[in-house]
Amino acid sequence: ALERFAHSEISQGYLVIGRKSHVRLRKKGRVCTLTFKRGPARAREEREIHLNPAQFAILWPATAGARLTKTRYYVPWKQLMIEIDIYRGSNEGLMVAEVEFPDIETYHSFRPPDWLGDEVTGASRYSNVKLARD
Repeated sequence: ALERFAHSEISQGYLVIGRKSHVRLRKKGRVCTLTFKRGPARAREEREIHLNPAQFAILWPATAGARLTKTRYYVPWKQLMIEIDIYRGSNEGLMVAEVEFPDIETYHSFRPPDWLGDEVTGASRYSNVKLARD
């Protein structure tokens, strides 16, 4: 049923994994990015730059041992977008949904659809950093 929604193939790897920050390399479709993230999941600082394919190819080998692949589906829900990631490889079959909110009020008033599972925000076992390493 998810196939009817827009989706992207994603490969990502981590160049640096720190206690409170990380640097991620990602290819989503044909778009390549380098992203720095710092802080807790609910209010994270994020800075991203676009790379050309040659730059991505130079950096990608440095992510060995800290990679994951997934398909991301974009499911509209009311005024929001629910992104559903279905993982492959060593995380085969894991499904995680994410909703980004435009403001704190929208976050607090959000009522998830019945088909959305348990809240896992902040649960380290579901973080992409952990999934990429395990």
